[in-house]
Amino acid sequence: MRIVQLANAYGASSGGLRTAVDTLGSGYAAAGHERMLVVPGRQWQVQHGCAGLTVTVPAMAVGGGYRMILRTGSVERLLERLDPDVIEVSDKYTLTAVADWAARRGVGTVLFSHERLDAIVPARLPRAGANPPARAAIRAWNQRVASRFDAVVVTSAFAEGEFRGLGVRSLRRVTLGVDLDLFRPRGQAARSDARRSGSIRLAYAGRLSPEKNVGLAIATVRVLSSAGHPAVLDVYGTGPALPELRRLAINAPVRFHGHVADRAALADHLAAADLVLAPCLVETFGLAVLEALACATPVVAAAGGAAGELLGEAAGLVAPPTAAGMAEAVLALLARPEAQRRAAARSQAERHPWSRAVAEMLAVHTAVTLAAARRRGDRALIAA
Repeated sequence: MRIVQLANAYGASSGGLRTAVDTLGSGYAAAGHERMLVVPGRQWQVQHGCAGLTVTVPAMAVGGGYRMILRTGSVERLLERLDPDVIEVSDKYTLTAVADWAARRGVGTVLFSHERLDAIVPARLPRAGANPPARAAIRAWNQRVASRFDAVVVTSAFAEGEFRGLGVRSLRRVTLGVDLDLFRPRGQAARSDARRSGSIRLAYAGRLSPEKNVGLAIATVRVLSSAGHPAVLDVYGTGPALPELRRLAINAPVRFHGHVADRAALADHLAAADLVLAPCLVETFGLAVLEALACATPVVAAAGGAAGELLGEAAGLVAPPTAAGMAEAVLALLARPEAQRRAAARSQAERHPWSRAVAEMLAVHTAVTLAAARRRGDRALIAA
């Protein structure tokens, strides 16, 4: 198959979206398919690599280090040259218009839903996003977008809820994966400094934006400290909420480390923590959660999003989304024998190798490509 991946808001600090797009794309190429990636950037650029062709399209800066392709004309002209069998779109905004181009040419389309709009809009704009007219508008937008694609892929039961009742032609759930070699347990020495200090070492890794709810993690460490449980929170990431979070963390045992581009270094940090906090209430998956588990570090997740779906019965706890509730779960999890809780975390992560996610996505692409070929009457492709 000739698979084109389109992604907006794809940049150096894009976090989970970039990891998913890149890792899936590499898997497509490794399986023998021709993979091409189209992303926004400052100027036109073409790169050839072992994972296929990458084309950067000039796009507008929209803040937070992100760029977005707002007009799809240049992308559609590029697609004419790339001649794909199927297009995978990681965007629910401007790039969805490409589905109309694909429909006119009999090309299959897959929408990869990385965020849940009916949750993220109210989180970013509480006053505007939570009222009934706004929710109705979001639902109408989702229905319009989903109806344009041959298949919609979600990564969790929580993410799937956004599309229920919208008449989606094919709604598929594909659980993402984790690099089990890169994110792996470290030895006892990695945690020796925290032990000597006698503190509970907590960590958060991810983008610092309002919907990520990192303030809850800061409030949690305050509650623990106030109750006589020495704790420190290491925050790995950056984003528009950083100034406000620094204000919230004044006189609190919180350390901001910024974006960690070196994935091996991030894995070291996660493995050195006693627990990782996942405070986001609108997360549609939680790659950082899975990466922590792979490092044998258990997770306390706030109830509300999809992160809790990754924990199983023993790899962590789902807590009420309050500082007191999260703090109580931290202490309950730490009361378990360390070897037991760390082994459970790693075991849970091993259920999610990237190879399985790649195979499931290729099954979706194959079905969509064959359906498009039947619509075109392409007997050669159907026979192949």
